[in-house]
Amino acid sequence: MTSSRTNPEGPTDPAGLTGSAAWELLLPAASAPARARGRSLQAALREAVRSGRLAPDTRLPSSRDLAADLGVSRGLVTEAYEQLTAEGYLRSGRGAGTWVGGAVRAAPPRARDLAPRSPGARADFVPGTPDLSLFPRAAWASAQRGVLAESPHEMLGYPDPRGLPRLRTALAELLARRRGVVADPERLVVVSGVAQATTLLGFVLHARGTRTVGVEDPGSPQHGALYASAGVGTVPLPLDEEGIAIGPLRASGVGAVVTTPAHQFPTGIAYSARRRAQLLDWARSVDGLLFEDDYDGDFRYDRAPVGALQGLDPEHVAYAGSVSKSLAPGLRLGWLLVPESLADEVVERKRTMDLGHPTLDQALFARFLERGDYDRQLRRCQRAYRQRRDALVDALEEHFPGARVTGIAAGLHVIAELPEKYGPQEDFLERAASAGVAVRPLSAYAHARVHDAVVRLVLGYAHLSPGRIRAGVGLMADAVRP
Repeated sequence: MTSSRTNPEGPTDPAGLTGSAAWELLLPAASAPARARGRSLQAALREAVRSGRLAPDTRLPSSRDLAADLGVSRGLVTEAYEQLTAEGYLRSGRGAGTWVGGAVRAAPPRARDLAPRSPGARADFVPGTPDLSLFPRAAWASAQRGVLAESPHEMLGYPDPRGLPRLRTALAELLARRRGVVADPERLVVVSGVAQATTLLGFVLHARGTRTVGVEDPGSPQHGALYASAGVGTVPLPLDEEGIAIGPLRASGVGAVVTTPAHQFPTGIAYSARRRAQLLDWARSVDGLLFEDDYDGDFRYDRAPVGALQGLDPEHVAYAGSVSKSLAPGLRLGWLLVPESLADEVVERKRTMDLGHPTLDQALFARFLERGDYDRQLRRCQRAYRQRRDALVDALEEHFPGARVTGIAAGLHVIAELPEKYGPQEDFLERAASAGVAVRPLSAYAHARVHDAVVRLVLGYAHLSPGRIRAGVGLMADAVRP
């Protein structure tokens, strides 16, 4: 192949590669600093083969011609050819030239983003998402600067798998003060949200011989998949007006149960004092474990906060929470407080799982707690979410007269049972979806498929402004008007 400087088009070789094509692919590498030019040329050739721009069985220019095209030494090109031939990207034969090998498969064009996204509905009442615009960017940035300035170099090493002592101490104080738990920093484990806490417990229970765990029905759809990943199955346990029904629990034979007693998801009920006592009696009688998922324990509006179940019997209750609703789920930051009998096994499983949570994130959150920033954030969120809850209740009363709204005293969602004239439920959901309203029925969280004649909706509101809430309920009402 002749130099593209004397023939701008360049001759075409048997495989169709032109001098100008080679020039375009490799010219940036040829312009690299002299000491890095060889590595840059190899990297550019390697990427061209990986990406498919140089297809298998493409014949490459001779080292002499390519060197002339690029304005580099022939030895540099020869070394690059030899290195990539040794790696399997190229192949060559005596007197037969250099060709692109057939072992490489083209890489995908770009990384996909599989993060859950809003369906793009005109009105989205699907629960589970806080208002991410409330994230305290200025206070968080200030805490981050402070941590980077004050942290010793040693903190950047592998941490205690339980978490930094500073953070565990601050968390223990917070949880004892706000949620009434018995919080020993030695039994607190910093985790990547409640999902990791659930999986950690699943692995430990499985290692102890547990093969099934009881879950609330209806309840969070995530528990089944999380426990399954640890080799543990789930048994649905029905609810009554006080919480998990004790009769079915005793008959199930399970040794561990997942509960959301402060504000059951999704029904919104708070477990009664009698039912809490019965659950603890069951756990003591079978030496079982209650796993308390306090997913929205900080958000109470019209009543005093209901203390955590763990405070009544810390040896039979494991307690988990996170900042997913108070700050942002993308922080992947939570905590797990375990009975002393499980602590060593949970910590060892955490160690083998990820060697501990990122230390800078832990130190940042510890500082955020110590300076009172987290309490201020909770108060800010509580004011905003109370206002949105009130807007939703008012809009439902206006557009769906006679609707029964429950679960409003706490949390980030309500249950709305609409008058019979709006049923059957499947028709209601189809018409709402056609109008661009994303909404989920209560039956979507049941373990068995339910055909509900009465419309019962789980309406999340935290991520919506009061104006969008009112407009969304109005849009839904127009779409399903009898």
